Amino acid sequence: MELFDTHFHYYGHLSPQEYYQDICGGQPAWLLAAGADLEESRTAKRFADTFDNAWFAAGVHPHSAANYPDGISVFDCFNGDPKMVAVGEIGLDYYYEHSDRKIQLQVFEQFLKHALDVDLPAIVHCRDQDTSDDAYKDAYPLLKDFAASGGSFELHCYAGTAAWAEKFLALGAFLGITGIVTFPKAENIRENLKIIPADRILIETDSPYLAPKPFRGKKNNPGYLIHVAAKCAEVLEVPLEDFARLTTDNAFNFFRIEKT
Repeated sequence: MELFDTHFHYYGHLSPQEYYQDICGGQPAWLLAAGADLEESRTAKRFADTFDNAWFAAGVHPHSAANYPDGISVFDCFNGDPKMVAVGEIGLDYYYEHSDRKIQLQVFEQFLKHALDVDLPAIVHCRDQDTSDDAYKDAYPLLKDFAASGGSFELHCYAGTAAWAEKFLALGAFLGITGIVTFPKAENIRENLKIIPADRILIETDSPYLAPKPFRGKKNNPGYLIHVAAKCAEVLEVPLEDFARLTTDNAFNFFRIEKT
């Protein structure tokens, strides 16, 4: 079965070949390694350069935003790289706030402009405290302007409310579903899945985090993507093979990769 893990993190402690073959079992068929800072983006590029079926994204996770007080021009080193198919992950994280909100917003805005400049889609992280939606309120106008300027984006690992999902979907957003969809208490994720237009659903592992059942609590890897796909197909009451084909096609469309 052909699946596309649209978001995983590769940290380079194993060679790309060892990680993909020994840890992931050579699955899924296609992968996108996401960067969370400059060094991880370089490592993600190294993984993508190793395989014909892998690509990478370069960006700064909001946790690391404070490490870029002088701006993001250092990321220009990736401009024009044929294996770079997105800018990310970037965004806002008000759950942990490892970086000041003002700095998060500055870096996020800079990367959205960068995505427009290099004509690539953006992979967006947006997380808030359970009792607040400030991160969504702050991200929305930036993404609205980004979309109005011709930008395309995905809210990866989306775990917000259905109301915010509807607002972002109205901007043309893609939404990423992770192993959280398999968690017993994650009914909100399963309900959100039902309102995403079929052509804008993406699936991901976000490994090494968020391992799906029956591996919850263990280190995640892209080889577990099949469990995410299977649960989504069950929720949507569609054949697994059809859902796999759908989300793989969506990923190729979102990243503007020609499927060969």
